[in-house]
Amino acid sequence: MANTQGPQGNYDPAGSTQMFRAFVDEGPQGRQQAPAPAGPRVGLIVGIVVAVVVVAAVAWLALA
Repeated sequence: MANTQGPQGNYDPAGSTQMFRAFVDEGPQGRQQAPAPAGPRVGLIVGIVVAVVVVAAVAWLALA
């Protein structure tokens, strides 16, 4: 048996689509991407430098 009654209230699907598009179009302008924190990058660089120093020390001890 089909539901022949219309939707309850004054539902306008085009209106919700327009509101969604306004929200999406407005999103990037309202929010600016924060710069990435420098902490993890500094830790990565220090880790790489320490690893290179350790490998160089092991190679120097092996060849000496």
